[in-house]
Amino acid sequence: MTDTTETRADPSLRTVVVASAAGTAFEWYDFFVFGSLATVIARHFFADAGETVAYILALLTFGLGFIVRPLGALVFGWFGDRTGRKTTFLVTITLMGVATVAIGLLPDYGQIGLAAPILLLIMRVLQGFALGGEYGGAAIYVAEHSPPKKRGLLTGWIQTTAAFGLIGALSVILITRQIVGVEAFDEWGWRIPFLLSALLLAISLWIRLKLNESPAYQRMEAEGGERRAPYKEAFFQWGNGRFVLIALFGIMIAQGAVWYCGYFYTRFFMERVLKVDVNTVDQLVLMVTVASAALYVFFGWLSDRVGRKPVMLFGMILALVAFFPGFHALTKAANPALAEAQAAAPVTVVADPATCALQFDPIGKAAFSSSCDIAKSVLSNAGVSYSNASMWTTPSAATLVPGADAVVVIGETMVESVDGTGMAPAELKAARTDVETRIKAALVEAGYPAKADPARINMPLVFGILMIFMVAATALYGPQAAALVELFPTRVRYTAMSLPYNIGTGWVGGLLPAASFALVAWSGNIYFGLWYSVGFTALAAIVALIWLPETKGRDLDTI
Repeated sequence: MTDTTETRADPSLRTVVVASAAGTAFEWYDFFVFGSLATVIARHFFADAGETVAYILALLTFGLGFIVRPLGALVFGWFGDRTGRKTTFLVTITLMGVATVAIGLLPDYGQIGLAAPILLLIMRVLQGFALGGEYGGAAIYVAEHSPPKKRGLLTGWIQTTAAFGLIGALSVILITRQIVGVEAFDEWGWRIPFLLSALLLAISLWIRLKLNESPAYQRMEAEGGERRAPYKEAFFQWGNGRFVLIALFGIMIAQGAVWYCGYFYTRFFMERVLKVDVNTVDQLVLMVTVASAALYVFFGWLSDRVGRKPVMLFGMILALVAFFPGFHALTKAANPALAEAQAAAPVTVVADPATCALQFDPIGKAAFSSSCDIAKSVLSNAGVSYSNASMWTTPSAATLVPGADAVVVIGETMVESVDGTGMAPAELKAARTDVETRIKAALVEAGYPAKADPARINMPLVFGILMIFMVAATALYGPQAAALVELFPTRVRYTAMSLPYNIGTGWVGGLLPAASFALVAWSGNIYFGLWYSVGFTALAAIVALIWLPETKGRDLDTI
């Protein structure tokens, strides 16, 4: 019997890794299709909110799928610790697939009105709920099959599924757009990537049904698994609870900040701020994702040699060092005309602070009708960085008096805004259009480009900058599954590691695009949104350095 088991061990391990990774990659594909199509989805499901607010609402809908992930982690974590790893992640993958296909079938706002975004929100909730239970199950399943000296390497394949899922999502989007054409894709072709999930779901289920329960779970069951109380043991016993906190604040908040900044905020920044063509952005992100896919496995392997903690700390520190200079360099490389214009003709909004509101409206109800609000909304939509001032003195103008209309200063040119408070909707729209026309004319005269010039984009440099961000993200993410699994005992492992993972990636990472955009809109500085990522990463680096233990090579049956 012993000989037979040993002869089957190697192929069984390969099957475990392939089946777990394939299913998780499919779930990431489902999740990333939505994020990659946020701009198109905004037009179909939030058509009545205006361009800027519609995009923010689409980002928040994307983020909603992340917000519910901790709930999925608690529910599926409990089932995973009580009923087994295999059954639980069969349920999660089915739920994710059904919700994704349903998004591709939903009628849009023009067909059923307000019901369309409501149904979209429900599907996103189901997606997030399912993904909350998927990652923990797949990572644990592989780790519990792996030899201690190869645990980082083998779980690194689970980490790289995020890249595989994004590669699949971007590839399908690019190919579909190329086949049907841009106009047809924006009209109806965007549904195809969602509908393809039906085929991927069938393949993933077929592969996963071949798996058996993990050996660690089977041993625990044989020793009396019916006495387990996952919530109590994971969160209310200090021996485990303190490691839940360390996992959250020492690893996962950095993971959410670094990974989603590198993959999603860079995309938003290039598309919405630097005005790079969406196809070019998709191609760049796809190239970088393909180039970085193997790094997850490499850094997982490296953590088997030097330890989980130093590799993850390297990723955090690299991100902290690279983000601000990297995004400034990205502007110069992707849209040099914008960088030149910002240096030669900086923009200032001079206004009475009492008339200025935060340029962020998640429910789409704010009028933003003051002269300050109108001026700032025009600049925000144009992706132009500006500073704020409450008064100025020039040879041609007196000091601003309280309540005076805002003025946009572009280099040496001054453009007066209009106070639309109390205007009828049609009159307000006309006033905004007038201000927008005059500001954009002044921006063009000052050298601000309406779009990035493809001929001036330094593609190798953009690629190199994005790769630096990817190295940071993969160094942090590659060893992470092994580190999290090794922190917790088998009895509560699914529950204990899934919650901090999904809070970090779900709340910190999922809300990053919308929160960073809000910070940019509030400050007027196109780089100010990076403080969101830098703040969370710096906190995690401090916590990890002081409190995170080294777990490399731990025996999972003895903790």
